[in-house]
Amino acid sequence: MMKIDAVITWVDGNDPVHMAKRHSYGPSSLFKMDDIAGSTRYASVGEIFWCVASLNRFAPWINKIYIVTDGQDPKLDEFIAGNFQDPIPMEIIDHNDIFKGHEEFLPTFCSVSIETMTWRIPGLSEHYLELNDDMMLVAPVQPSDFFTPDGKSICYADKYSMFWTWVTRQLKPKKNGKSQVTFKGLMYNAARLAGHRHFFYKIDHTPRAMNRLFYESFYSEHPELMIRNIRHRFRDPDQYTPEVLQYMYLQDKGLCERRPVRGNLLYLIPKDRPGYIEGKLSLLDAGRYRFCCFNSVDQASPEDLAKIRSWISRRLSLEL
Repeated sequence: MMKIDAVITWVDGNDPVHMAKRHSYGPSSLFKMDDIAGSTRYASVGEIFWCVASLNRFAPWINKIYIVTDGQDPKLDEFIAGNFQDPIPMEIIDHNDIFKGHEEFLPTFCSVSIETMTWRIPGLSEHYLELNDDMMLVAPVQPSDFFTPDGKSICYADKYSMFWTWVTRQLKPKKNGKSQVTFKGLMYNAARLAGHRHFFYKIDHTPRAMNRLFYESFYSEHPELMIRNIRHRFRDPDQYTPEVLQYMYLQDKGLCERRPVRGNLLYLIPKDRPGYIEGKLSLLDAGRYRFCCFNSVDQASPEDLAKIRSWISRRLSLEL
């Protein structure tokens, strides 16, 4: 059976030490910009517990879970041991471990920079899943949902026009003289680096099937492109999405299989709309989706957050 690890990037932005460090590296205006360093990008209301628990509940075949963090510890051991008899082994990986030899770019508060380096986790399997802590499984999955039997990566993405992305980027007003940072813009940059001019794979908030050997080979040949991403402490429009870079290269070699996002992922972000949360949770109850992203739930009302936590507890059979 193919060995598959899981890598989760996590930060507790509510930690006063981390907050002080973050604010010491940028002007106050930077932290009012949600596309770069707004507080919701770092806030934590326990999502890491849901993410790790969902892997244990619905993907117990995972070999090991690595949690990548900046000198922090989510203290998951007691929680996981109390809910699972044979939990997946876990290890905390510090940013210093993956930036070894490039410590001058630390500390970093940029998810793109961090994801550019997660392949350098010591002992990481060749095939691995990469998740943000607000992603979770909501139904059983198998290795074949992420990798084909011969090792091809399965990418949950839509094909998106590079031309229209370029047009909207030109039309979008600049902030402080710079282009705004957008998910599509970073993916567009990745596709251009991979030699594409017509379309890119627009990935969404699903677990991403990654191949460590690709990054080892690519960045040994193009170290300047690794530096291009990691030199930014905060998100920057010049960066590119490393996962999309990999998928575009692999699909050119016939080593990537694309599957639709629609029907697999439910994306939930709090809205001030009566019945919104209940409606989203009822869709999950219908059993159609396997992945869910509970995005920016720190901005949910206390009542809606309680409903989300209660639903997750029931779905994962947790004792919270």
